Amino acid sequence: MTSLDLLRTFLAVHRAGSVTAAAQLLDLSQPAVTAQLKTLEKQVGKPLFHRHARGVTTTAAGEDLARRLAGPLDDLTAALGDFVGGKVSLHVGGPAEFMTLKALPALVQLPDTALRVTFGMPEELLDQLANGGLDLVITGTKPRVRGVLSAPLYEEELTLVAADRWYYPDTTGVLGDAPWVAYAEDLPLIRRYWKTVYKTLPPGRAVVVVPDLRAVLAATVAGAGATVLPRYLCENELATGELRELIIRGEGRLPTNTIFLVVRAGAFAEPHIARARDRLMSECASTS
Repeated sequence: MTSLDLLRTFLAVHRAGSVTAAAQLLDLSQPAVTAQLKTLEKQVGKPLFHRHARGVTTTAAGEDLARRLAGPLDDLTAALGDFVGGKVSLHVGGPAEFMTLKALPALVQLPDTALRVTFGMPEELLDQLANGGLDLVITGTKPRVRGVLSAPLYEEELTLVAADRWYYPDTTGVLGDAPWVAYAEDLPLIRRYWKTVYKTLPPGRAVVVVPDLRAVLAATVAGAGATVLPRYLCENELATGELRELIIRGEGRLPTNTIFLVVRAGAFAEPHIARARDRLMSECASTS
C-alpha cells in the first residue's frame, strides 16, 4: 500500500517543479526526496517525472496522478489540522492600503489558516520573502530578486481627486489653486500622473504630506487640497460625492500601476500557499 508520505512528496515535487525546492519545503534532504520518488514510481509502475538540468517536468501519468491527488490530499491535510486543533500559518506582506481593502478580505476566507500580516516597503518585504520570513508578498514594484516568482495580480488606475470646495463645474473640474496632499515630499503619485497625462512636472507643493494613502484620502476628503489616488481606494468617496474627480484635459492616458503577487520559487508545493494564491487571484485580479 502506498504511504501518504510518498504521495505528499510526489505532489510537492509536482507543484514545485524541482526536487531541491520540494526538499526545502518538506524539510527533507534531496536524496530522501529522490528515493521516495523512485519508490513511488516503482509502486505505480510508470515514470512520473522527466529529469533535466533545471528541475523536473511531470509526465502524462504524473499529471493524471496529480489531478487525482491534489484535492483529496489537501482536504486530508486540512482535516487533520482541524482535528488536532491546529491552523497553518500564512505570513503575508504588502502595502497597508491594498492589503486592508483588497487582500485581507480575500485571505480571511481561507479555512484553517492563521494569518500574520506585515506592512512595509517593497525592498524590505522582498528581502523577508527571500529569507523565508514571509510566504507571499504583494508589491507595486516588479521584483528583481533571485529565487522568487511574480505574477500580475491587479491593475490600479490613478485618478486626480479633491473635495467639492476645489471643484469648478463651470470649467469641467479644472484644478484651480488647490494645494497638494501627498504621500511624500516629492509627490510620487502626483508626479507620475502629471508626467503621463501632461508630459511635464506638476505645479505647486504639498500642504499635507503623510506616508499612508488612507491618511492622504482622509485629508483630501476633509478639504485640505487635491491629490492623486488609486481609484479602488477612493471609489466609495467618489460614489457618495465626498470627493470629485477632477477632469483636466491632457494628451496622455490615465496612468496605471501593476500590483504583483510574489512567492519564493517552489512555494506552491505548500498547499496553504497555493490556496492563498488561488484565492487572491480569484478575488483581487481585476481592473479598477
